[in-house]
Amino acid sequence: MPSNSPVTACRPQWKGTLTNRERFNRQMHYKPIDRSFNMEFGYWDENFQEWPIFVENGITNNAEADRFFNFDRIETVAGKTWLNPPFAESVLAETESKRILMNADGVLAEVPLDRHDTIPHYIRPSVTTPDDWRAVKEERFRRDDPDRIVDVDALRRRHPPDRDYPLGVHTGSQIGKIRDMLTFEGLAYACYDYPSMVEDMVETTCQLVEDFLDQVLGTIDFDYACGWEDICYNGGPIVSLDFFKSVVVPRYQRISAKLRAAGIDLWYTDCDGDVRPLLPSFLEGGINCLFPYEVNSCAHPAELLDRYGHELRIMGGVDKMQLARGREAIRAYLETLVPLVERGGYIPFCDHRCPPNVRVDDYLYYLDLKESMFGIPSG
Repeated sequence: MPSNSPVTACRPQWKGTLTNRERFNRQMHYKPIDRSFNMEFGYWDENFQEWPIFVENGITNNAEADRFFNFDRIETVAGKTWLNPPFAESVLAETESKRILMNADGVLAEVPLDRHDTIPHYIRPSVTTPDDWRAVKEERFRRDDPDRIVDVDALRRRHPPDRDYPLGVHTGSQIGKIRDMLTFEGLAYACYDYPSMVEDMVETTCQLVEDFLDQVLGTIDFDYACGWEDICYNGGPIVSLDFFKSVVVPRYQRISAKLRAAGIDLWYTDCDGDVRPLLPSFLEGGINCLFPYEVNSCAHPAELLDRYGHELRIMGGVDKMQLARGREAIRAYLETLVPLVERGGYIPFCDHRCPPNVRVDDYLYYLDLKESMFGIPSG
């Protein structure tokens, strides 16, 4: 959850002549800017326990870190577009080194007892058969659930029309959260064993997103849309391209039509791994920006920006591996991003949560170097 604890910034905000909102919109639409939008995606949980700069200043989460480093403000509005109520999270068993728990998606997972930040080992999905899905859908995916009603007036008060920061609307997940519920292997099998069930799951999530968008679009002036589809690894997508194109893309197109009717023409999705096989389908569905764009599982961002031109934008793409290799590597990599920032449609930041093996002094060097390269106002 975002923290509202008071935070004293450790560095001044980058100077500029535009507001954060103006800058973000111009940069993402290839228009002249005063300097690059300044943001980062965050940090592993261990960083808040191991980096002295966080520990000594009481910084405990990513929201506080954003204010601590004085990054440009960017916000997102989200609704209840997934299962509700969530499953009760509980610990079912413990060994000397592992804890077995049920998560909010109803999946049994095995996690380290020391709670170090890692991907859980999933033991049992909450949905395996169409009968499982029917029961969960009836109980937790009701479109008439009163909790899905948005307090639009409250959102408008929180994000007034004259704000000076970019505001996004969250489009949920059309297949990534389904992967969470079925597990990686479970989704791969279900696409072949129960394709109608998976398509009904996709349709259900699409309807919930549409219901949310129908409440907020036209009442709040959004600058972008964003979603979450973590369905790739370093070998590519975990679903077949035919399935994705025939089942998922049409739902993207329905959502995209609503967004564009409301004047939103920038839509990014958070998808790790090698997204290149899915990119044509993303673009066909209306998703035209990648975030946080992992380099080692995919390619240098220049490869795709050169291939797709102004049709594509990228946010992220600063290789975390280079941040861990020290200052010479950091400078060499950032220099390869200069043409991309100058081109537009690209905002540089670490290509996922910054890991704790990056030295604090090197990370501060990275922030300083990023400012000197991309943060000095033009003119």
